[in-house]
Formats: sequence, structure tokens, C-alpha cells
Amino acid sequence: LKERKEGAFVPFVTLGDPGIEQSLKIIDTLIEAGADALELGIPFSDPLADGPTIQNATLRAFAAGVTPAQCFEMLALIRQKHPTIPIGLLMYANLVFNKGIDEFYAQCEKVGVDSVLVADVPIEESAPFRQAALRHNVAPIFICPPNADDDLLRQIASYGRGYTYLLSRAGVTGAENRAALPLNHLVAKLKEYNAAPPLQGFGISTPDQVKAAIDSGAAGAISGSTIVKINEQHINEPEKML
Repeated sequence: LKERKEGAFVPFVTLGDPGIEQSLKIIDTLIEAGADALELGIPFSDPLADGPTIQNATLRAFAAGVTPAQCFEMLALIRQKHPTIPIGLLMYANLVFNKGIDEFYAQCEKVGVDSVLVADVPIEESAPFRQAALRHNVAPIFICPPNADDDLLRQIASYGRGYTYLLSRAGVTGAENRAALPLNHLVAKLKEYNAAPPLQGFGISTPDQVKAAIDSGAAGAISGSTIVKINEQHINEPEKML
């Protein structure tokens, strides 16, 4: 992508929203439409970083009775069908603890997950997570907030693999809160410290915002709430949703 001066487009969806079968169809459709990688969430009862759109997606998945075990079955199916697409999980520590940290990453490796971002674990507490991730060939992903200082940028560069999740702004996810750009200085610093390439997320809802992210040097953009909103608007018309 870099050679073609193009950025990666990475959609985020919650596994199992609005039900397992339709969720798998949505993911197939995103890949067929040209997604360069997937960022997937496992429904969790207390999603701190998520705005209302993604919280509703989680509630719909819960209403359909979707469990973490079923999410892993879905991941295995997605991987079988799409052997090369990078698959990242975006999740919360409790879901990792429930399984046992090592067991969780072992399971990720088994179903073909490439990276895991644990949203509510600060980098200074991340050692057990990132060590287990590396043991199981899973890239540990870290969030780079817009106000990151040099010390944090160095840690992100040193511990992160795969990509760096560059936050457009503080707060919760959502298309209703526009991304505040530009982040050129952060992108330049991350590069200087040899961090994994930055993908910009949070509040990316228009093609122009994706373009602005790429122009500021990000390797791509992650867009979740906009895509989940489309699902929400067509909840009773599964064909239109796709």
C-alpha cells in the first residue's frame, strides 16, 4: 500500500452484531469491498472507551446470546475463509483475565488472530499481556493518545508491534465526535522512535477524514462507529445492510 501511496482502510465491527450469521456476512462484505485489515470487538458488558453506537452493537450481540467462545469460533471461520487478511481484536482486560492471560493469547494464535489491543490496560501495566502475546505470535498493540509525551512515545515504540493505534482525540469512540486533526508531529515522533506504523482511529467517519489521516503520515485509518451505524440503521433489512 505504501508503494502505491495509499493508506490502509480498517473497518471495526463488533463480533455477533446483530447475530452470528449476519455478522459473518457483514465481515465478508467488508473484505470484498476492499478492507485491508479487520479490527473486531468481542461483546463486553462494560465497554469504557466506546461511545453509544458501539455500545448498542454490543447490546445487540448480547441480545442475540453471543458469547466470547462463539466469537472465537467466528474468528476461526473468518480466518479459514480469508487466510491473508490481518485480523486485530480490540478488547477489554476482563475478557482476557476470564480466560487466563496466557490461555487467551494461545487461543488467539490458534484461530489466526494477528494482533490484540487491550483498551483499558495502561502501558506501564502491560507486561504480562505483551509477553503472553509475543509468546503466541500475536502483536501487542498500544494506543497513542494525542497528548502523548516523549516517554510514552518511546515505550509505545519499544513494546508495540504490528501497528500503533493513533487516537484522533481524547474521549470515547464515535462518528458524532469529529476527529481533531492534524497529528503530524506525533506521526513524525513515532517514526523517529521506529514505532509500528500508526493507524488513526476514533471519530473517522468521512472519506475526507481518512485522507487527512493519510496526509498527516498515518499508515491508514480505522473506522468503527460509521460502519456500525449503517448496521444499526438497517437492522430490520439485512440485505440492505450489506
